[in-house]
Amino acid sequence: MSTPRFQNPLVILNPRAASGRAQDLWKSVHATVERTLGPADVRLTEAPNHATELTKEALHAGADLVIAVGGDGTFNEVVNGYLSGGLPLNPDASLAFCPAGTCSDFGRSAGIPRSPRDAVQAIANTPVRRFDACAIQVTSRNGTTNTRYFANVTSFGVGGEVSVAAKRNVLTSVNGRAAFLWATAKTLLRYRAKDICLTFDDEEPGHSLRLMQVALGNGAYHGGGMNVCPLASLDSGFMDVTVIRETGFLDFLRSIRLLYSGNILSHANCSHYRAGSVSATSSDHVLVESDGETVGRLPCTAWVLPGVLSIAGTRIRS
Repeated sequence: MSTPRFQNPLVILNPRAASGRAQDLWKSVHATVERTLGPADVRLTEAPNHATELTKEALHAGADLVIAVGGDGTFNEVVNGYLSGGLPLNPDASLAFCPAGTCSDFGRSAGIPRSPRDAVQAIANTPVRRFDACAIQVTSRNGTTNTRYFANVTSFGVGGEVSVAAKRNVLTSVNGRAAFLWATAKTLLRYRAKDICLTFDDEEPGHSLRLMQVALGNGAYHGGGMNVCPLASLDSGFMDVTVIRETGFLDFLRSIRLLYSGNILSHANCSHYRAGSVSATSSDHVLVESDGETVGRLPCTAWVLPGVLSIAGTRIRS
């Protein structure tokens, strides 16, 4: 396949990513973008979800490539601007991710180089790939339902609480992995398993189980490099679901090494499923995070949107 030639690229830069270091990283690769991709319009985000609106505006104006420069949250917002009604606003346009945030978990899942300069080179020199996305209908704070899209991982249980704690963590500006580890340990000190009922595809609803964490993986990584869904593939047409049942504080902490090593499915209290759709309900208050951002609470329903993302700059094999 020949290298794609983009005629109208747009860069969406989150200047607050990595505690403000994203702007400096962008300055270091701006010349590389101009040399390899041509002149690119640059827009800075000013508030939460601004990247979503900027993406929609760019696609309506004819952009054929939208590059998210920031962290996983920035890329998630761009994906939510790229998709409408489960389909691309412009099927001829592509997305790309230039990691410049605290974490780059989608980058790990998609094989995107961690170095922003190398990521730009990959955008220019590797073929565009078709990947799945997922939609999730989740309950908002006021009880209404809201549908969002995610490209990587959604989780609920401990993960939902950790996403809140990590945002309030002073380590976030220093090291993403350390911030998530500290937030996880702090959360586990007070967290108790929740009664959650899971339903896969068209099956009858199951019984409520005492669960610590449920991860819905389009991609494999979240939480600053935790390989929570090690069997997930971005173009499989399914979600990989990792379920961690009730376990003690010390045992859960010990299992974190299994998350980073990709061996979490070997844990005695862990189960793996694969499904096209997953619904979850609970009588408890259970927070949901998507690509690192808190998006609501249970009940929720998630489903796969096969092949709807056109992404440049990845280096993983089919």
